[in-house]
Amino acid sequence: MKERVQKFGRFLSGMVMPNIGAFIAWGLIAALFIPDGWLGKWGPAATINTMVGPMLSYLLPILIGYTGGRAVGGQKGAVAGALATLGAIASTSSTMFIGAMICGPLGGWCIKKFDEKMEGHIPAGFEMVVNNFSVGIIGGVLAVLSIFAIGPACVKITDILGAGVSFLVEHSLLPFTAVLVEPAKVLFLNNAINHGVFTPIGTAQALEAGKSILFMIESNPGPGLGLLLAYCVAGKGETRSSAGAAAVIQFVGGIHEIYFPYVLMNPIVILGPMIGNMAGIFTLSALGGGLVAAASPGSIIAETLMTPPGGYVANFAGIGVAAVVSFAISVFLLKFFGKDADLAEAQAQVAASKAASKGQAAPAAATGASVDLKTVKKIVFACDAGMGSSAMGATMLRNKLKDAGIAGIEVIHHPVSEIPGDCQIVVTHHELSGRAAQRAPQARIIPIKNFMGAPEYDALVKELLAARKGTAAPAPAVQEEAPAASGAILLEKKNIVLGCAPVTPEEAIRACGKLMMDSGYCTEGYVQGMIERNAGFPVAIGSHVAIPHGTNESREFIQKTGIVVMTYPKGIVWGEDEELVRLVIGIASTGEEHLDILNRIVEVCETEEDTDALVDSATVEALYQKLNGIS
Repeated sequence: MKERVQKFGRFLSGMVMPNIGAFIAWGLIAALFIPDGWLGKWGPAATINTMVGPMLSYLLPILIGYTGGRAVGGQKGAVAGALATLGAIASTSSTMFIGAMICGPLGGWCIKKFDEKMEGHIPAGFEMVVNNFSVGIIGGVLAVLSIFAIGPACVKITDILGAGVSFLVEHSLLPFTAVLVEPAKVLFLNNAINHGVFTPIGTAQALEAGKSILFMIESNPGPGLGLLLAYCVAGKGETRSSAGAAAVIQFVGGIHEIYFPYVLMNPIVILGPMIGNMAGIFTLSALGGGLVAAASPGSIIAETLMTPPGGYVANFAGIGVAAVVSFAISVFLLKFFGKDADLAEAQAQVAASKAASKGQAAPAAATGASVDLKTVKKIVFACDAGMGSSAMGATMLRNKLKDAGIAGIEVIHHPVSEIPGDCQIVVTHHELSGRAAQRAPQARIIPIKNFMGAPEYDALVKELLAARKGTAAPAPAVQEEAPAASGAILLEKKNIVLGCAPVTPEEAIRACGKLMMDSGYCTEGYVQGMIERNAGFPVAIGSHVAIPHGTNESREFIQKTGIVVMTYPKGIVWGEDEELVRLVIGIASTGEEHLDILNRIVEVCETEEDTDALVDSATVEALYQKLNGIS
């Protein structure tokens, strides 16, 4: 049941969250330029205010529909989803967020099923015609269907949900929503409630009243602040010493997840944030508090920016009361019912819940089927695209097996969606281990955190050695993936850029992409695929190396195989794990031609020290010779 709710939450938040910036922009423009706004009396305010209605009625729902369609059916699905959403919008004057959440994925699903049926049946040369007309026809049909069916149905749903909220407000029952919201936050089940109900209805309320209390039910930082301050007073050991810094991060940074481990260590203390939030909602209701738009993240800064004129006293009171009540109850619970617990263990529980909420697997020991290591003949390295990180990991393990004298095992790499059914072991990033287990139920799954120098490689080699002790005859030599012989230089001197200044990971990826496009390796679509690949699965692979490459879907934008190399002597802080990256290698490959260069990178960048030495002494000529295998 929990997984189903989490999956539904991911489904909804996956459409809303990528567009939360647009919601914030709408809220700021409304707060500033509506007639009663901060700058409502300013001369040009009336003209600027004309954007508020169209943004709410058209822009935001279409963005949601586009995103939902893209998630299900790619770019074509995004267009079909946007067209279907427009039909729902045209059917009513109501704000059509719920309609967009239905129409977007429906458009993507229809395109996906059409493409599956037509696969292999489109004559050569007619692909573009079929693709364009299928999107136009399916999107147009869905738009008409939305006008007469989906739109009116969504109006009824919105009216029912709105009536439910109104009932809670009129009967002073809204505070009791905290009984669901606070436990749901700790278990990462809140997305279905927050983004499926509160944000759509709250946005409609804000259009009419200029604000909505619904935006503060989940984002209020007061309950979490009170809990963490209670740990500062009544906690013990590590929890007490760490709670102060956690309180600052939670309250100012809006990272509510930081207090979840403190709840999981002593589950009874959930009553503190729960009752605190109830008190905060009651205070907000009594004083007329609320925000003009969703506050993301839920920090005091975001809450302040989204507060309408004249609403500061009410909102700050709601946050303060929630914090004080949460603090008082949590201190009492910790003193009389608190128990010593392991913070690291609780943080691991949070990591597992967060990973599950994203449809990922938490870092774990080897999982999957039990395998007789004596009979292992094929090991597969799997990553999202099967182009870069898995290829380098396969090379590293292949070398370790060779050094250990283990023969007869084929070590190959594949996208996680194409793992062959005859493998016995799959090595993959921990965030992909769930998908790998589904794809290869017969195999043992070994989750790792990075593909370069993972300690799991040595552990696996030791296991294989131990299993092979006493075997009768020597097996044939280790089988290796043979890179296709390209006969061409894949890394050109003009594509080696040294001494780059530190930038963000996305800027580094775009810089690689520009070099690739300038060299005719790919078009803009592949660069976007590189950015999407890093967003969903960071391309920093350890040993101070990152290898930006696109998603499987974006490989159609590759024009020819090529490599680009950029060095960052001062380093780039990469991803949530804050890995240091000093060598960035962009890859565009139509086949396996790039494996030779990846193999050489593995040889010269096996450890962080190796990479640092390479970057510190790098010259264009030396890298050109070394990575192309000329010297």
